[in-house]
Amino acid sequence: MTLRRGMRSYGTEATDVAAAGPAVELRGLRRQFGRGARAVHALRGIDLALPRGSFTAVMGPSGSGKSTFLQCAAGLDRPTAGSVRLGGTEITGMSENRLTALRRTRLGFVFQAFNLLPSMTVEQNIELPLRLAGRRPDRRRCTELLEQVGLDGLGGRRPGELSGGQQQRVAIARALVTTPDVIFADEPTGALDTTTATEILALLREAVTRLGATVVMVTHDERAAGYADQIVFLAEGAIADRTLSRSSAPLSPSGAR
Repeated sequence: MTLRRGMRSYGTEATDVAAAGPAVELRGLRRQFGRGARAVHALRGIDLALPRGSFTAVMGPSGSGKSTFLQCAAGLDRPTAGSVRLGGTEITGMSENRLTALRRTRLGFVFQAFNLLPSMTVEQNIELPLRLAGRRPDRRRCTELLEQVGLDGLGGRRPGELSGGQQQRVAIARALVTTPDVIFADEPTGALDTTTATEILALLREAVTRLGATVVMVTHDERAAGYADQIVFLAEGAIADRTLSRSSAPLSPSGAR
């Protein structure tokens, strides 16, 4: 399944001031749980900038800080110290109401468990981020996205009537519907068989290559990471290594090629 360039230009709703900056910028990011001798340092000073239109895979052993990294970078958890900028907007210290509004309008999420609402149709699930953001659903946009992810004609079905791979396609369409600054994917193929996982990864890859989306994906699967432009390896809450996955061009310290 191929995402065509005929879709509306990706990211046109992002603010002009953010257009030239990184999609994700983390500076001195730390996250500590607990205090004293029992304190757990999940993140230990992460410095990272990810350019727009890039696909980054985040890997590391269990307990390395991958999930905490994603939670803090996406504004789902607050860091103990440091700063997070998304699409040029500093989110550190934002009120919960402003963070919620930002997540609904400028971020997309794809999770291992799909997180679709079973009582809603496929089309309603895709439109949900727009409704939550107080925007009028665009039926033409929804139909277009269904076609793009290979679910043309299935908008009226319930998630329970679809296979796992089809449900994850719905989740990707839902993530794309608001043309967000960044799509965060947490083990998006963890519940899928190898063939279906390959199809889902190809969709995420083409969202970057053809539509200019920015994807940050946490994964334990080296094959999945192979679809990314670069792989960031975490160990004990710090960046242990960064390698290019699809290009031999060096990355600068800021993350730009």
